[in-house]
Amino acid sequence: MRILALIPARGGSKGIPRKNIKSLHGKALISYSIATALACPLIDHLVVSTEDEEIAKISKAAGADIPFLRPAALATDQSPSIDTVIHALDFFEKQGNSFDAVCLLQATVPFRNPIDLQNALEKFVKSKADSLISVREVPHVYNPHWVYEEEAETGFLKMAMGDPSIITRRQDLPKAYHRDGSVYISRKETVLQNKSLYGEKIIHHEMIHSPNINIDTPADWEAAVAYAETAL
Repeated sequence: MRILALIPARGGSKGIPRKNIKSLHGKALISYSIATALACPLIDHLVVSTEDEEIAKISKAAGADIPFLRPAALATDQSPSIDTVIHALDFFEKQGNSFDAVCLLQATVPFRNPIDLQNALEKFVKSKADSLISVREVPHVYNPHWVYEEEAETGFLKMAMGDPSIITRRQDLPKAYHRDGSVYISRKETVLQNKSLYGEKIIHHEMIHSPNINIDTPADWEAAVAYAETAL
């Protein structure tokens, strides 16, 4: 299976200006994801998709391929990530360079451990799944089988999952997971036919070797700085 790793990185981030190339512990933020992808032998080609010349230059110096600049229309606040993925796959198809799957890596997750990424890729390659997402286990106090909803007509509470009664013991709760945004792997057909990173058959990889840091706000950035100062 030939896998394309794709890191989207537009220049117009607003919450943290120029976030993707902002220096984090002496390195541009995007450099962390590039280094992780380059360390995984199951990735056949690594591309950064950006409309920004400076991001392109820094990404190329870090080892990523920049075979194109993304059209500005695909780099707005409203641009869906899936359009960026389709654009990249279409570009390579026209070059006669076909991939079986794409691995989307957000630059905002800098401390993704290569072991986690490689394990996720291996699990996907061995499976018959349409896609794989990285996840974290939901703490038991937030498990959906312990969640209530209010009935609109009566105001009484009912079990959100439809269980006839509450599961009283924590040990009896089924595991539940939430998507953490670190790794998305999808077959090419799933992306192009469904225009989605998710197919009907989705598997997961739990990110047990990587800290749960996804930078979206200034507070997230400070958390990343604190982690880097103590762990790197």
